[in-house]
Amino acid sequence: MAGMAAIPMAEFVGEVRKRCAGDIDRASMERFLSGTRIEPASLEAYLSFAPGRYLRHLVHKDPDVELLVLCWARGARAPIHGHEGELCWARVERGRLRFTSYREASRQPLRLVALGPPVEGGPGHVDGPADIHAVDNPLELGADAVSVHVYCRPYDECDLYDPAQGAVRRVRLQYDSAPPSPGS
Repeated sequence: MAGMAAIPMAEFVGEVRKRCAGDIDRASMERFLSGTRIEPASLEAYLSFAPGRYLRHLVHKDPDVELLVLCWARGARAPIHGHEGELCWARVERGRLRFTSYREASRQPLRLVALGPPVEGGPGHVDGPADIHAVDNPLELGADAVSVHVYCRPYDECDLYDPAQGAVRRVRLQYDSAPPSPGS
């Protein structure tokens, strides 16, 4: 990520909000995410890890955009999940993550098809916009990782896909940390 412009988290949020308002220009979002990094000091407030799992830290949410910092301990993985038609980008800030995209070939019986081999990405790697995918920080990559996720038109529930059980289940999304709500 050397050579990228570094901006404070508040400015990063403002730029993302502009790009998620109204008609979404995917190319503009991808250029912004590929060419801008968050100042490390302003990312620190969102960093905490739990052994073997990932933590979801809410930075900002409104009807147009949700921005999260995800902290991935070694061995952590997000199950195969859908993005409910919204646009989602993930950018690796630290460490390395593996992304695998899928499409649903059928639901009865459930059959998912990988859209290619898994893609490994290090700092500055942008994945998305994703529809159905899985993300993990395999033990062999050797270190904790941090990613920033941008969701245009956020949702509160998503589908989790379990090909081994042939099941799809709806889950309510939760945060491991969130800023205080106004007036609290």
